[in-house]
Amino acid sequence: MTDKATDFAIEGHGDISVGVSGAGASGDGSASATRITPGNALRPEDIALEIRRGQVKPSDDVAEFALRIGDDALILAQRLGHWISRAPELEEDVALGNIALDQLGHARSFLTYAGAAWGKSEDDLAYFRSEPEFRSAHLVEQPNGDFAVTIARQFVVSYYQYELYRRLTESTDATLAAISAKAVKEVDYHRDHSAQWVLRLAGGTEESRARMIQGFQLIWPYVDELFEDDELTTRLAESGAAVEPSSLRGDFDRLTGEVLAEAGLDIPKVPQALGGGRRGKHSEFLGYVLAEMQVLAREHPGASW
Repeated sequence: MTDKATDFAIEGHGDISVGVSGAGASGDGSASATRITPGNALRPEDIALEIRRGQVKPSDDVAEFALRIGDDALILAQRLGHWISRAPELEEDVALGNIALDQLGHARSFLTYAGAAWGKSEDDLAYFRSEPEFRSAHLVEQPNGDFAVTIARQFVVSYYQYELYRRLTESTDATLAAISAKAVKEVDYHRDHSAQWVLRLAGGTEESRARMIQGFQLIWPYVDELFEDDELTTRLAESGAAVEPSSLRGDFDRLTGEVLAEAGLDIPKVPQALGGGRRGKHSEFLGYVLAEMQVLAREHPGASW
């Protein structure tokens, strides 16, 4: 599960101002989707070292919360990785691959930290849990579909993750705050990338616009689950360690709404799916992702290369 591309940068996503602010919109040419920025270079290996030294250990509540975030990022990374060699253009092969690596890096950090509560490693949590033990939201489990469906999913996820990580930088849990401080800069570029594609597809041909509209129709039923509160998030919000997901919805709606308005798209009026991923109740698609992701580690447990 090791991320070997943190020193490998892709530039040139460009910049838009619609609904995007922060590192991506500031024109900071030294930042990228994969480069670790100075002062925020907390790696999974650093977290693991602190755990071994007994310097950090999350509470059970914080570990469960970190597991949710890590599972979202891990499953999304698997989905995006499927586009490598299949994207509509070579540059997009690289772009989606780098976004997948960013998500994998986030997953490694959050899962490493979560595992400290239960004496498990990031690999234990990634490769040796069963489907009901995962806490990913249904949105990230959904099939890639065509390119427009993937962009619609990435648009929703990146705007949600940006608001989440931005708020978690103020967490009273120092490790959650440090992981989020790095992740939010990377996710800002994911927002920029997906928003540009929404505008490009919606403003392109009749076919590309129809596909973009259909993509949002397919993805939007899974939006509400991202913002559902429960007893865990309420306790963590009260302690200052995390935030209520519902508190992110206002900024998410405002910023995504600005991009959709610029693209001439309406927010889809579709029934919301029941969800349940945070409780281990998943869509029919997660099992197929896990089967592919886990097969090598389960066939050769303990192997390294």
